Amino acid sequence: MRKLLPLIGTPSDSHPGGRSAMTCRFRCGDACFHEVPNTSSNEYVGDVIAGALSRRSMMRAAAVVTVAAAGAGAVGVAQAPQAAAVPAAAAREAARSKSKGARGLRFAPVAPNTADAVTVPDGYRQNVVIRWGEPILRGAPAFDPEKQSAKAQAGQFGYNCDFLALLPLPGERGRQLLVANHEYTDEVLMFRGYDAANPTREQVEIAWAAHGLSAVVVEEDRRSGRLTAVSRHQLNRRVTATTEFRLTGPVAGSDLVKTSADPSGTKVLGTLNNCSGGVTPWGTTLHGEENFNQYFANSSRATDKRYGIGTGATERKWERFDKRFDVAQEPNEVHRFGYVVEFDPYDPASTPRKHTALGRFKHEAATVRLTHDGRPVVYSGDDERFDYFYKFVSSKRMKHGTSRSVREHNLSLLDEGTLYVAKLTGDSPAIEIDGTGKLPNDGEFDGSGQWIPLATATAKGAVSHVEGMSAEEVFVFTRLAGDKVGATKMDRPEDIEPNPVTGKVYVALTNNSNRGVGSNPKADEANPRHANKHGHVLELTERWNRPESTAFAWSLFLVAGDPEDPATYFAGFPKEGVSPISCPDNVAFDPYGNLWISTDGAQLGSHDGLFGVATRGERRGELKQFLTVPKGAETCGPIIQERRVLVAVQHPGEIDGASVEKPASTWPDGPGSYVRPAVVSVWRADGCDIGV
Repeated sequence: MRKLLPLIGTPSDSHPGGRSAMTCRFRCGDACFHEVPNTSSNEYVGDVIAGALSRRSMMRAAAVVTVAAAGAGAVGVAQAPQAAAVPAAAAREAARSKSKGARGLRFAPVAPNTADAVTVPDGYRQNVVIRWGEPILRGAPAFDPEKQSAKAQAGQFGYNCDFLALLPLPGERGRQLLVANHEYTDEVLMFRGYDAANPTREQVEIAWAAHGLSAVVVEEDRRSGRLTAVSRHQLNRRVTATTEFRLTGPVAGSDLVKTSADPSGTKVLGTLNNCSGGVTPWGTTLHGEENFNQYFANSSRATDKRYGIGTGATERKWERFDKRFDVAQEPNEVHRFGYVVEFDPYDPASTPRKHTALGRFKHEAATVRLTHDGRPVVYSGDDERFDYFYKFVSSKRMKHGTSRSVREHNLSLLDEGTLYVAKLTGDSPAIEIDGTGKLPNDGEFDGSGQWIPLATATAKGAVSHVEGMSAEEVFVFTRLAGDKVGATKMDRPEDIEPNPVTGKVYVALTNNSNRGVGSNPKADEANPRHANKHGHVLELTERWNRPESTAFAWSLFLVAGDPEDPATYFAGFPKEGVSPISCPDNVAFDPYGNLWISTDGAQLGSHDGLFGVATRGERRGELKQFLTVPKGAETCGPIIQERRVLVAVQHPGEIDGASVEKPASTWPDGPGSYVRPAVVSVWRADGCDIGV
């Protein structure tokens, strides 16, 4: 029997998804404790499919890999303690399994653990690339946690890194350009003696400066494999909560986004709560503004309630220091957040853009796939219980080249096109879906789907496809548009990524413990498991494998949880040979088409981590854990290159009751130091490719 280690500092069961109360407060404004924003009566697609999915998998012949006691892994960064020891026989078996895995996944899996470290497989090495507070701009001082200032933070790497992108840097051998999101701030872990009821202006302005984005050049030491930041490079840049942005697309200039500070409705200060994102084929990065609702106070409108915006004060009390965060004083400011941001990291003088044609909701991800004729299609999830996932199909074709005119054209690609929302239909009678994960009579949970058009933006104006709503209303109140057209209610749609090898699209749905509870929507074929605390991954195939198609097929790829639980499924791979996984969040692909999944809020007694899973071939569904992160941390922003894996270690030490004075984690620098979110690089000690 597999025995999982107890989770140190396990959050109370009253906090869904395995998150601590601190996480709920600072990251999403206690979203799980608010009334569910989506009270529409359209069909629910909740907790996808739990488990038992496919007995046909038992017919598949495949070698079994013993994962329960996989190799204990390499050391954590700095002083962090090691994972628990593994019996020698099990370690030898895990080592032998390396040669049996799918290409790209031939490593001894890391055992579930609660080490205050980043734990990686045997034969792999790691280093911290950059930490919160490290100076990246000219003139920025070294980090001094006892003497922080807003001016210093504006030149230093921001807090709580999430999405990561590594871009080529032509002409600079061994260097790449790293772009990172800074989703939110944990003031109680940033400031000694922090008084949540009475933050100071300086603390608030430091938090503003710690949000946003960072661009920083990184350099590889070819002898050791280490990746380190190059401070004060001319391409290094910080974008914060007070940086000027340009509002573009069909909502720009609308009365819905005009404010006293910006009567033109085209200029916005800052970006907030940037979660996952994507890289465009034309060399820019996209960033989704997610839980923006938590920054705005004193709302009384139904449209704001649909987005989870509260009627009282906020946790951070920013409205005390800038009236734009007070909906009662500036009712339209909140309409200027919740978009996909486009950032040009190669032009430090460029103004980032917010693309309103991609809709306004809690964007998780913005990943791009080109049509056969060169038009970008962008996939994005709305990270909320019972909300939807979307795609945008541009009407403009990408141009190739590096001239200014070409670059300006490509920066406008996401301003014209059609926004769609997904509706899923199962192929089994509803009576066969009982909420336990029991398979319907046809032996699988699957079905078809439609992309329902919401609105189309053109150079001459925009057209609504939703009865009773104008085009501007659709793009600003996109959730309400999805309600009206009967989109399928999902369980926290997070990252959505098209596989660059196969073209199939994978949707991570993190969890929804409220599914089927009380008056909440119950199970259907796309979401057949009630009280889904572990989440799942859907596999979506566009008709004719063309991203612009308006029809698709879907099936369950993975239902997360302990493999010994009958309500789990791993694409048909024998469950004795997979790692336990809970709460899938960000996803990425390696060069071989394997799906890599990072987790957030794991409910299986071990820390969150990064997992690789084969998506095709006879080992389809073989899932292995590659690393774990420290206490209280979430694994974010995975990048899988041939010879390197990068992850963002977000909110380490974010455990109930933790503070600067009483840290729950001492990662990455050891006792006596502030806990600091950071980016970590992992590589093979022998310099060979990852997992081969």
